[in-house]
Amino acid sequence: MSCKMPKSIDTISILLLQIRERHDVQEHERWCVIEQGGIESAQVRSLNVINDPVIPDGELDSDVVIIGGAGVHSVTKTYEFTERLGHVVRRLVDEGRPLLGLCWGHQFIAQALGGEVITDRSRSEVGTFDVTLTDVGRSDQLLSGLPPVFPAHMGHNDRVSALPPDAIELAHSELCGNQVFRIAEKPVYGAQFHVELTPQRLRERLAVYQAQYLADQPPLTGDHDDRLRETPEANGLIRRFLELYA
Repeated sequence: MSCKMPKSIDTISILLLQIRERHDVQEHERWCVIEQGGIESAQVRSLNVINDPVIPDGELDSDVVIIGGAGVHSVTKTYEFTERLGHVVRRLVDEGRPLLGLCWGHQFIAQALGGEVITDRSRSEVGTFDVTLTDVGRSDQLLSGLPPVFPAHMGHNDRVSALPPDAIELAHSELCGNQVFRIAEKPVYGAQFHVELTPQRLRERLAVYQAQYLADQPPLTGDHDDRLRETPEANGLIRRFLELYA
């Protein structure tokens, strides 16, 4: 009987499921994941479900699946890909596969598993905000060792208002609960904030989505904008997730 050997982080394969209406933003997100994951470009296969709503089974054989953000799509609306992507999420969770949702992906995983997502502009967060770990979050395998409060980059008008069954809240912000959750006993996480973005990368991303997220505010430009801070703890979470679960 053969024994499957654990893979090195240098050889793992990652499927990045994207919800991007523009190719340049799709590539920007992919490279941000590569940068913060400390991995090679060849390790990341991206699939934009807007253009390819049917996800081939062979793609799901990747060691890790990441669901990224979405500039103009809301989890509260139904699209051609919604039902199929929901089925993929539930399958991955049932199989105990490593799955990480970022921003929109975080919200979509929550909803696909029975949680609730709402549009709530009174609690929108755009820029850098402090995230506070819950008691459970402080001892979580992915988050342990992080400061009790750390900064993270955000850009959302929707939020997870109710977690799905078996989900555990690991972090919250002053405005929004459920900033990070995990499905109990599964390598499945959602993070409302953008662990893949540095201040410069966030400025680049929001330059595309000014109308959606900063319509009544000046653009995030320059190195001294007080709405932005460095986020080293949050940026390290992609690499740590890959090291733990791949």
